[in-house]
Amino acid sequence: MEKNKNVRSSLIRLLWHRISEDDIPGLSAQLAYYFLLSLFPLLIVLFTLIPYIPITQQDMLGIIREFAPVDAMVFIEKTIHEIMSHRSGGLLSFGIIGTIWSASNGINAIVRAFNKAYNVPESRSFIVARGMAVLLTFGMIFVFLLALILPIFGREIGEFIFTQFGYTDLFLNLWHTLSIVISAIILFIVFTGLYWIAPNVRLRCRSAFPGAVFAAIGWIVSSLGFSFYVSNFSNYTVTYGSIGAIIVLMIWLYISAFIIILGGEINAFYSEKNRSNC
Repeated sequence: MEKNKNVRSSLIRLLWHRISEDDIPGLSAQLAYYFLLSLFPLLIVLFTLIPYIPITQQDMLGIIREFAPVDAMVFIEKTIHEIMSHRSGGLLSFGIIGTIWSASNGINAIVRAFNKAYNVPESRSFIVARGMAVLLTFGMIFVFLLALILPIFGREIGEFIFTQFGYTDLFLNLWHTLSIVISAIILFIVFTGLYWIAPNVRLRCRSAFPGAVFAAIGWIVSSLGFSFYVSNFSNYTVTYGSIGAIIVLMIWLYISAFIIILGGEINAFYSEKNRSNC
């Protein structure tokens, strides 16, 4: 008990120190910028693929709507509607190219942040680094599609089973909680892969678990909390006018980036601790 308490105390002190030392706020701002650049090309790709997958546009937006602040969601929906209303044959190609370019820059920013957390230089070649970023991008697109499809089929299966026992209303009441749990599990898988592959350090997959757990839970809690705050206690439109929605979106992306980088710092702490105990 005392040992675990000391470990938690050491972790908190280290994170507090590294937030300043590794310039986590600055890296988070950089990462949020790349998130913004890659968000709409990624959504273009996903929405263009809708005719080929068993989900609708509203299903896709519904997943984002669960966590995104209201103002940011309105801005996202409006932008996507404008883009898709002028869709052309080259839209998918543009979306893929834009997603790969911007997302790979975002992955590179994540790699630099993680390497700084582990205090290692980036020794991989440009081609290897970009190739890894592209593979991670496609991996995330696949997992995101899976995250969209599973809840839809899960709800249909759950409604069918509970209907047989006459508990349809009970299932619908539980579904919102179940969908958050499913989202948390999928996020955990995504973050585990990211923390395992991105740093220029040879790691075991399980060594990425602490940061992945923190990032998955932290991202969901912070997103829901920020969304609740914006909806009930703050009006960014009054302060920033017509660009208030963009400001809300950027703050949400900044918080998300901060959580992701902090998860990398947590993994670096436990990695150093395990090496010192060997």
